[in-house]
Amino acid sequence: MTHDDLLAYYAQPGPFTNLGPFAVHVDSIPDGIPSIVHAVQGLLIHEAFAQAYGVSLSAEQRAQKQLHGAVAMLSCATRADPRPLGDTRPPDRRVAVVCRHFATLFVAILRRKGVPARARCGFANYFDKCKHTDHWVGEYWNAPEHRWVLVDAQVDKAQRAVFKVDVDTLDVPRDRFLVAGDAWRLCRTGAADPATFGVAGTNNWGIIEVFGDLFQDLAALQEIELLPWGWYGLAKDDQGACDRESDLIDELASLSSAADAPALDRLNAMIAADPRLGVPTETLAAIVQADIDAIATVA
Repeated sequence: MTHDDLLAYYAQPGPFTNLGPFAVHVDSIPDGIPSIVHAVQGLLIHEAFAQAYGVSLSAEQRAQKQLHGAVAMLSCATRADPRPLGDTRPPDRRVAVVCRHFATLFVAILRRKGVPARARCGFANYFDKCKHTDHWVGEYWNAPEHRWVLVDAQVDKAQRAVFKVDVDTLDVPRDRFLVAGDAWRLCRTGAADPATFGVAGTNNWGIIEVFGDLFQDLAALQEIELLPWGWYGLAKDDQGACDRESDLIDELASLSSAADAPALDRLNAMIAADPRLGVPTETLAAIVQADIDAIATVA
């Protein structure tokens, strides 16, 4: 794979970023990162912060965070409010999701517009300055500057004020959002305390969370954006491997950090040789079917 091959790959939709019947409607969203982020924020609401917008979510709305694909998200959005996708919905008519959905929908729209993009799983240190919080962002290829740029499509003005976010969310510095491979390396070398890495509002903290996020990030690099709790393979079935197979995990982390053409080639080769490292085919099929069933329910 060449660098041009890599960019072509990330300009095409994957299983969860295919917009299906909504593709033509997404075309009405103006080009440009700020406009796309604004559109995403007008369609989605983070279920954990709903009360900050004066919204009390129903059980049906809370279940929306289990959706995977852009089509399922947009089906729910248009059922709640049929106006054009680029129009901002009132908070109570947005789809209730988590950070992963903001990143995935952002990526889906960019890919529709021909911009190479991918979702990244890792840890942000701009929500709590003393902690590295499990989080997802989008990443797109800025051709004029010849670099990948991290974008947090979730943080709007309200969240910026609540969390006192002090970064440019349209160009997040690499030391403020650590992709999972970078987080693993910092923990392994002692440059960061593993106890500061975890999921806000839970007791899930420590190196095991970095281990799990690493597998989530590697899946996203293969255009399989799983839900944050959708651990698979080695991360799901053998969490002791976090300690026992540290050399293997170190290599996987280096691939997450690099995320370039050679890294993707190496990742594919490693998955072919060791099925524990890839998303099981039956798992992916079940997820796709669950979204199909959810769309049928919405219709």
